Amino acid sequence: MKMSDRIDSLLSRMTLKQKVGQLNQEMLDFRRLEEIKEKIRKGEIGSLILVDSAFAGHDKSARASVEVLNELQRIAMEESECGIPIIYGKDVIHGHIIVLPVPLALAASFNMPLIKEGYSAIAEAAAADGIHWSFAPMLDLSRDPRWGRIIESPGEDPYLGAQIAKAIVEGFQGEDLSDPKSIAACAKHYIGYGASEGGRDYHKAEISDYTLRNYYLRAFKEAVKSKVSTVMTSFNEVSGQPVSSSYYLLTELLKNELGFEGFVISDWEAIKQLKKQGVADSMKDCVYLAFNAGLDMDMVDRLYIQHLEELVEEGKVSMEALDESVRRVLNIKLKLGLFDHPYTKCDAPIDRSKLRSLSREAARESMVLLKNDNNVLPLSKNAKIALIGPMVNERRALLGAWTLDYDLDEVKTFREALPEIAPEAEWYTCDSGLVDDELRMIRRADVVVLVLGESHEVTGEARSLTSIELPVGQAELVRKARSLGKPVVGVICCGRPVALDNVDDCLDAILYAWHGGSQTAYAAADILFGDVCPSGKTPVTFPRVTGQIPIYYNHPSSGRYVNGYYGEEAINNYEDCLGSPMYPFGYGLSYTSFEYTECKLSSDKISLEALEEGETIKASVLVTNTGNMDGKEVVQCYIRDVCASMTRPVKELKGFEKILIRKGQTVEITFELGKEELGFYNKDRNFVVEKGEFEVYIGDNCLTQNKAVFEVI
Repeated sequence: MKMSDRIDSLLSRMTLKQKVGQLNQEMLDFRRLEEIKEKIRKGEIGSLILVDSAFAGHDKSARASVEVLNELQRIAMEESECGIPIIYGKDVIHGHIIVLPVPLALAASFNMPLIKEGYSAIAEAAAADGIHWSFAPMLDLSRDPRWGRIIESPGEDPYLGAQIAKAIVEGFQGEDLSDPKSIAACAKHYIGYGASEGGRDYHKAEISDYTLRNYYLRAFKEAVKSKVSTVMTSFNEVSGQPVSSSYYLLTELLKNELGFEGFVISDWEAIKQLKKQGVADSMKDCVYLAFNAGLDMDMVDRLYIQHLEELVEEGKVSMEALDESVRRVLNIKLKLGLFDHPYTKCDAPIDRSKLRSLSREAARESMVLLKNDNNVLPLSKNAKIALIGPMVNERRALLGAWTLDYDLDEVKTFREALPEIAPEAEWYTCDSGLVDDELRMIRRADVVVLVLGESHEVTGEARSLTSIELPVGQAELVRKARSLGKPVVGVICCGRPVALDNVDDCLDAILYAWHGGSQTAYAAADILFGDVCPSGKTPVTFPRVTGQIPIYYNHPSSGRYVNGYYGEEAINNYEDCLGSPMYPFGYGLSYTSFEYTECKLSSDKISLEALEEGETIKASVLVTNTGNMDGKEVVQCYIRDVCASMTRPVKELKGFEKILIRKGQTVEITFELGKEELGFYNKDRNFVVEKGEFEVYIGDNCLTQNKAVFEVI
């Protein structure tokens, strides 16, 4: 029987209440387990979220065993009238038992095949624990590192975000969603959540339709193109309209224009919040607005199960619309194979060694060498090293926020891992954590490794900051260490980019290690001692000080000396600080060196007609490894639309390739620029390429001046 016929048959047998039940997601609260079982028997629950708190990113929820989940599923399949399986969802954000770097750090890898492989492994581990559906990837374009949830995002660039969307969706869902090792993905938070004013979580966002479509929509568009199963709405309003009640955003744009075929779920109690946001006057009105806007499933509000049936009977919600939402949910359940294979094998083996290897590789590739004066790094394995700082003995923080299922036994501290990688070195550490004891260690050493950073508790949901400088006391420790005259290497373990203007001149080298997951310390050791050549690049701009926020590379021209904002020191925005970033987008050093030839184009002209027919301009460079070590380089291609009907960014990333180049080797890298790369959404919401001059830049970060010019005629 075809899937559509199977769904039609089910719909024909379902009561109104059972249909509404398929759109009701409740949390698995073990205190209410018997009540939940009874609701499943009555067909009043379509999904369970496997947490018991709205702040699961920080709370440690009770973990449901496979046996419990299978028993609940048995009730759904055998004791409910329609025999429709439950879909189990959980926030599997960047790991399961063994943890990868936080998503923003993964973005710094610029390694899409590795990200896809990592999420495929995560899916397999989660599926073995009975999870069918992850509430990831988070695709919110983020320009404000004060916002705690920037750690879940792909950063500030729409193109990079789109590539990450594709990699994670394909990693989770695989080639066949019914594969028992695959789980459904959820693109969140649709849309504009990363633009919350002041970095305040859940707050309003003021985004024009032009900006929404050209910046914030791009990653979601790619997720839909990659057949993402579900989309989650964001809490925030966009320019006065809460997303959860926006027919334009949910139905006209997402479902109709982009062609999204899965189902839309609210965020936690987001439907109820419509009353507090001031667009609904009752809980019933919240349901009326949200459902008619196109929001299919209610996450833990219990408002659909309370009011949707009545709204249908009153004619305020059509039966056709209800059937369409139920159809979308049933379709995903069928694609997951839950009707035919509803139970999870309790003895499904998971290869932890594979997960460890992927975690270590992902952490290595994500770490960014921001500074390396006088080639202090890599360190000698025979050196006398003072290993100090507040993160030296830390485990849990290295995993980052939004890590619900983890095993701390899988995490080594820096104090444990570094001597293991360099056993011949003389190590000077102390147990007390007192600064005077740490300074005594420095006096004995040849070089200082300062492991600095922030707790996972100040990142993630509802964890915003007003200042993104290093936590209290750490800058003073850096300056004191510097005063003793030894080379100082800073290893910084944070979820967000931090402002380093107050310590940068006191550090000879800076390795930005992020909250890098279970293998953070080992990966950092691999880089510090030169076993691995660093290759990460910044996925978001690092400001000098908090007061520069927002600062992002793909800004439009102001009509004045705009590069003072990002590139030229002669013209500044501020009297008390340089206008340029501390470290720009796409930036990262290596232990080797790369030389680029001039950017060359396949033609200096291309017609609009040719672009419409699929032709492209090819932009190429030769890149030579001129150093003494094999290394990976992220070759980046940017464009500028010089004159258009709307203001366009001074640069936009339109392609990148991460490639291993052997020492002495030269490789040719070519990017193709067609309609998709050259076009934008204009004031009429049409995606267009306009005639005129385009600049193409290819280099190692967004400030490259390696330029060629062509014309669209």
